[in-house]
Amino acid sequence: MMTNVKEIKKAEQVRVEGDTPTLRLFSLLEVIAEKDEFFSLQGLVEETGLPKPTLHRMLQQLETAGIIQRDGDDRHYSSGVRLRNLAEKLLLNSTTHSARHAVLAQLKAEVGESCNLTALSGGEIIYVDRVETEAPLRFYLQAGSRVPVHCSATGKLFLANMSPSQRRRLLTNAPLMQYTEKTIIDVATLETELENVKLTGYAIDNEEFLPGLFCVAVLVPAINGRSNLGIAIQAPIMRLKPEQALHFLPALQRAAKALAKIEAESWPEI
Repeated sequence: MMTNVKEIKKAEQVRVEGDTPTLRLFSLLEVIAEKDEFFSLQGLVEETGLPKPTLHRMLQQLETAGIIQRDGDDRHYSSGVRLRNLAEKLLLNSTTHSARHAVLAQLKAEVGESCNLTALSGGEIIYVDRVETEAPLRFYLQAGSRVPVHCSATGKLFLANMSPSQRRRLLTNAPLMQYTEKTIIDVATLETELENVKLTGYAIDNEEFLPGLFCVAVLVPAINGRSNLGIAIQAPIMRLKPEQALHFLPALQRAAKALAKIEAESWPEI
């Protein structure tokens, strides 16, 4: 007996529920937050099963508030500036900040170099937290600092784990600027680098953003969906050579797992 196609579609529909209009809007935002592509009204109707007039009204409310914005042909939407700013503030001021910072401090004590936690925000990498080495020669970058996505170690990790269309859109809207003689500004060359990053599970920045700065990074495993946190070790090239990067991977991976556990424990059980 064949299963009714409508029944399958209904079973696959995303739940957008809540006891109040505010909670229903928040539930819709959770659906939108999963998108790595532009989305349309009709697409959300098919995905959620909500009536088109209801969804249209909800999207209008979110657009008016600056939480989402229209893009491209004016029929598609993406996250707005206000939503991205909220996401950044939550990362920078999370209640898990102390626990995360302790993991970075432990990693710094183990390797003796500066360590940082980063996230992708728009077309840039934002420093969520950082612990500096005591060594007199160091590169000082504080929490909230931003670096380009194409020439940073964690940026390469985020790019490598995007869908091809999302990566193409990001790189098209954020031209590959030359920061040093080692910055990769050719898209084909960068794509080759990203293939290797995805294969090995780590990335390096070999003086591609700042002369004399070397960085190695891994992603923090995500409990739900794609990771948007990366952890990295940074050091002057005279103290950390590219061939030494692999020696830091076990420590980085242990720290990444510890951070993933903190993130998992902060999720409420449903």
